[in-house]
Amino acid sequence: RNVGAARSGPITMQTKTITPMPATVKPGVVTGQALWDLLQHAKENEYAIPAVNVVSSCSISSCLEAAAKYGGPMIIQFSRGGGQFIAGKTANNDNDAACIAG
Repeated sequence: RNVGAARSGPITMQTKTITPMPATVKPGVVTGQALWDLLQHAKENEYAIPAVNVVSSCSISSCLEAAAKYGGPMIIQFSRGGGQFIAGKTANNDNDAACIAG
């Protein structure tokens, strides 16, 4: 196999690849019962929800754009330090509050 060989055509992706979301799941941050409903929906329909470890506002924007374009849910995750960075240097980090808030 020639690893450096050029592709024989453009990469194409199907849009809107998942079934409609449960009624409780709205765009934005999903918590509580809506999160449980989303996870159950993924399990029942046999699909994975990608979790992307973001490191900057650019990577957050890229994840949000991809989720909007392709119509699927996405978990945006932060490391402890990444969460604290996004929350801001002046945020109180007692008991990792800033890490979680980020």
